[in-house]
Amino acid sequence: MEISNLTPAESARLTRRVTVLSLAVASVLLILKAIVWAASGSVALMASMADSGLDVLASASTFFAVRYAASPPDAEHRFGHGKAEAFASLIQAGLVFASAALVGQEAIRRILEPRAVERGPWAIEVMVVSTLLTALLIQAQTRMLRRAASVAVASDRAHYAADLGSNLIALIGIALASLLGLNRLDAVAGLGVTAILLWGAIAVFRQSSSQLMDRELSDEARSKIVSLMMEDPRLKDVHQLRTRAAGPTVHIQMHADLDPDLSLEAAHQVVVAAERRVLDAFPAADIIIHADPRGRAEPHGGEFRESAARAGR
Repeated sequence: MEISNLTPAESARLTRRVTVLSLAVASVLLILKAIVWAASGSVALMASMADSGLDVLASASTFFAVRYAASPPDAEHRFGHGKAEAFASLIQAGLVFASAALVGQEAIRRILEPRAVERGPWAIEVMVVSTLLTALLIQAQTRMLRRAASVAVASDRAHYAADLGSNLIALIGIALASLLGLNRLDAVAGLGVTAILLWGAIAVFRQSSSQLMDRELSDEARSKIVSLMMEDPRLKDVHQLRTRAAGPTVHIQMHADLDPDLSLEAAHQVVVAAERRVLDAFPAADIIIHADPRGRAEPHGGEFRESAARAGR
């Protein structure tokens, strides 16, 4: 997962802006496709319209999730509300799976009982508009994700990337069916949309489940944390480093070995300075550092007790 280098307030502002855009695009496309599908009867367009309907629900869940995830910790949620984004991503995955099942069923029925596409030029035009708007939305989401981390927006982008592919397939199928009279190709295009939707749903599910299961940050991010900690020569070692992401927030905890001859005040200053270095690189981080006197500390016990090799650095 990419880690944001923005403050929580800056990250929240960007994610709120892009989720408004996502919801607006999904709503416009749903209305356009519904109007033209009612006139044309195209299966491929119906498939795309059904997906746009679920896009509205998915974008709405993302819209509310990123706002809830950015709210500060409270008495019931001391670690914040960041995982709301991952739950919203799971909702997206479920909606996409449902969409794929419905579209696939209709496409198979139309392959067995082909039907001509009426008002084909209208259907083609609305799919061109849909493809362009979707591409512009993905571009905006990509720009945002380069600056701020959001699993909900990343899942939304993956969803719309699948939509972009499905729109292109639907456009080809509608064009061939309406211009050349190859009616079964409209339904075959619907099956192509189904396959892309399933692939996108799997990608969204994997990303959100990784965060819900507290998957570690990337090796690059962990190495950077250790490197920043070790800039002070009085800090001798870092071990039991554990990291996880919860929406826009990164949780980092570790044990740090210090010179045992340091006073408590001096050890505190070393730890605070190290925390500030890490915060400069990870502004949205919640950091816990446990100081150990090097060579004099007992191995830590409990569920995450240290091995002889001090695994988990």
